[in-house]
Amino acid sequence: MNDTASYALIILCTSAVGLIALLANRLTERLKIPTPLLVLAGGALAANVLPALQPPPERTVERIITIALVLVLFDGGMHIGWSRFRESAVPIVSAGVLGTFLTAVGAAVMLHLAFGIDWYLAILVATAVAPTDPAVVFSVLGRREIAGRSGTILEGESGANDPVGIALMSSLLAAGALSVAGFVSVGVTFLLQMVVGAVIGLIGGKALLVFVRRVPLPSEGLYPLRTLAVSLMLYGVTTLAHGSGFLAVFVAGIVIGDARAPYKQEVARFHAALAGLAEIVAFAVLGLTVDLHVVARPDVWIPGLVLGGVLAVVIRPLAVGASLAPVRLQRNERTFVLFAGLKGAVPILLGEFLRIAGVPQAERLYGIVVVVVAFSVLVQGGSVPLVARLLRLPMSNTDPEPWVVGVRLRDEPSGVRRLTVAPGSTADGMTVESLGDRAGDIWVSIVVRASGLVAVRADTELLADDVVVVLAEPELYASLDELFCPTTKERRQ
Repeated sequence: MNDTASYALIILCTSAVGLIALLANRLTERLKIPTPLLVLAGGALAANVLPALQPPPERTVERIITIALVLVLFDGGMHIGWSRFRESAVPIVSAGVLGTFLTAVGAAVMLHLAFGIDWYLAILVATAVAPTDPAVVFSVLGRREIAGRSGTILEGESGANDPVGIALMSSLLAAGALSVAGFVSVGVTFLLQMVVGAVIGLIGGKALLVFVRRVPLPSEGLYPLRTLAVSLMLYGVTTLAHGSGFLAVFVAGIVIGDARAPYKQEVARFHAALAGLAEIVAFAVLGLTVDLHVVARPDVWIPGLVLGGVLAVVIRPLAVGASLAPVRLQRNERTFVLFAGLKGAVPILLGEFLRIAGVPQAERLYGIVVVVVAFSVLVQGGSVPLVARLLRLPMSNTDPEPWVVGVRLRDEPSGVRRLTVAPGSTADGMTVESLGDRAGDIWVSIVVRASGLVAVRADTELLADDVVVVLAEPELYASLDELFCPTTKERRQ
């Protein structure tokens, strides 16, 4: 077989694996097993069954996962947006920073007392398993979306605790041991990374927003590539400035998330697709690094299972519960947030850091981290839909809407509002004509009901959950919001 045929075979196999991973999303809707776990398990089995399939070098793994994490965090920040983040900033920061520290402390104490692992190594493993991954939560929930602030808190917590966990792990490995001087060094390094990352992310996000608004490009296909290039630049600049590049891209994504910009929907779809691809690649590559013979050792899987269970039912509820104590949340929302802290790619990446650094018992510690992640995703994650139902969380179905109706405009439109008729609101049951009489000089241009268009006439009646596009002057926005939002009575219920 010549070089061209060999390369074609590699492309064929790689694309086939990618297609299978994408189609696995349909399987997870029935089995309630997140796609990341299937990809991770597939990679591990392939690496252990096929001798010719060698694990990639450790530095290569680190670099691939770093790029994947940058893409996932930037998209995650865009999905949250500034308005949602502002409403839940306190619980996000509290759970993402303080909750991560308390979780790491609790896990380290448990590993040292229960299994006799050296304090320094116990803290390293505990730091690795502290971060969470909301993508795993939403994967098992399928097409159902959680209402209220709990979904935003879970997303924001993961976006915050991923950089926190990575910065903390880097600082601990740089310190090399536990000592007073080491703790001071860890604290200073960690604080520097967080502050520099947040500042550069905020400034960079605002600069990116100005850039995309004021500097046009000749083709719409270039706009997503520009945001991709800038997000990677932000990571590089922040890292060179000794800050957390991961935090910088997450903050930048939040800044531009719900801001108006040209080709915004195209940019958002591009980054969502890229983040999905990055997640598949990350778990496939990490799966190749898992040695099932090591994982099968009793001194690996027993501590891993015990730690995974204790994290789920004791350590995380206590640690994150304490960090969220001052925050006002409904009891069912609080309980769900405390339970749904599932693990993902970042803990395994941090476990890979231990192998790269050559710490004692690195293979065993890495195997423990892998077992914790597998337990969290399979056992804890598999019960997330049931827990959501038992807690009676308000949820809504998010069916795919592949068809778009819209127009292209050369200049930025003004006076256009997209509103949803809330059940029990004043607009619920009103006709288009009476809505105009109540709101003032407005024009109802589009009404979408159950994913279909409704002819707009004076006697067209608006129903709950209708999506309405309205042309109105900015001074009428407040009165429109009052008409479409739930009434005071409904909100109290």
